[in-house]
Amino acid sequence: MKIKKNDTVKIIKGKDRGKIGKVIAVYPKKGKLSVEGVNMFKKHIRPRRQGEKGEIVEVVRPISISNIALFCPNCHQGVRVGFVIENGIKKRYCKKCKAFI
Repeated sequence: MKIKKNDTVKIIKGKDRGKIGKVIAVYPKKGKLSVEGVNMFKKHIRPRRQGEKGEIVEVVRPISISNIALFCPNCHQGVRVGFVIENGIKKRYCKKCKAFI
């Protein structure tokens, strides 16, 4: 998988198209990831104790990896990622500007 936790990504498809956010969690087996402030849904929570009120909470739901692109800080856009091995260390680079990410 080319995208990891704490990467900055750009949404390229769906209701949040064009938004940029930080990856919170990655689910490689499902092919999904959670992005901060993107794909928010409202969840209704029942009162658990007597006297407590129910509430509506906004929850981040996972989004498909095919709907996002890694955000390059040099190009300022969503880009594809390539890999190169330098001195025995595997590094990711932007396919447009050739800068390391």
